[in-house]
Amino acid sequence: MDHQRSDRVADLLIELISELVRKEIRDPRIGAVTLTGADVSKDLRHARIYFNLLGRRESRKDVLAGLKSATGFIRSKVGKQLNLRFVPTIEFFYDQSEDEAQRIDDLLKQVK
Repeated sequence: MDHQRSDRVADLLIELISELVRKEIRDPRIGAVTLTGADVSKDLRHARIYFNLLGRRESRKDVLAGLKSATGFIRSKVGKQLNLRFVPTIEFFYDQSEDEAQRIDDLLKQVK
């Protein structure tokens, strides 16, 4: 198996950011959030982090705003943890795959 460096960095970012969200970020807009994936560019300068909500109590927009406001803090912590020449810029995106799966499941139940 040929694992790209960007894939390994993406896995590390998920691990580090999950821990930061759980332990250090105290923004009330960020509730129960699960990081579902990451895409890192080949040059390791840009990272897209995908998240999903647990419990659905919080608004996606509020959680996204909270994550965006914590991006500087997250980048500084990631920069200290990882030995990279450049700390990637981090963007957060809502992962709609679970919503789509639920929609398809509902449609299949209707057909039965």
